[in-house]
Amino acid sequence: MVLFDLDGTLLDTAPDMVASLNQLCDEEDQPVLSYDLARSHVSNGSLGLLNVAFGDRQQEQFPRLQKRFLAIYESRLCEATVLFPGMQALLDALDKAALSWGVVTNKPAYLTEPLLDALKLLEGCAVVVSGDTLPVRKPHPEPILHALEKTGVTADQSVYVGDAARDIQSGTAAGVATVAATYGYIQPGDNPADWNADYSIDHPGELPPILAKCGLIIPDQCHE
Repeated sequence: MVLFDLDGTLLDTAPDMVASLNQLCDEEDQPVLSYDLARSHVSNGSLGLLNVAFGDRQQEQFPRLQKRFLAIYESRLCEATVLFPGMQALLDALDKAALSWGVVTNKPAYLTEPLLDALKLLEGCAVVVSGDTLPVRKPHPEPILHALEKTGVTADQSVYVGDAARDIQSGTAAGVATVAATYGYIQPGDNPADWNADYSIDHPGELPPILAKCGLIIPDQCHE
């Protein structure tokens, strides 16, 4: 079983999330962030983006800002979001090897499942655990453990891939092999080498040899 984080690991959602943030900034007469800066914070979700863009606002304004941001984002959920380069080839290789895959994300289900469906990925997922599926979210291990329980797969037969320290913490605590996706949304000053992941990849095509090392055999390495 290969489990993926969503934003910044499986999908490049930054174009739609940053565009939504910029629209909110325009509405609030707030300077927009540079794309690269905003992109690096996408894995932190709506509150992470709002903290970067509106950190000078009073905290009592954040519930209103978050509600409006989420409404904007929902309206443009999949205008420019795509799989990361090389990810489709990887998913095809997993399917060819009859190796199941799923998603464990902190994104709420009302955004996660329509997004996967719009990209024709939902049907291929063995399991989807969203940020509100359980009372706890990553870095707690329970979302990953829940995904394993739902699919009947053991931790020693599983790998979790993510682009944030919380992903690696969650996977490590759940007992699965962990892979840091360094192609994802890495914040300035954050060093994936400090996350203590078992492995790291700069491109999805680098995952197959790691899966082989973990005893999850797929027939061929995949390329973009």
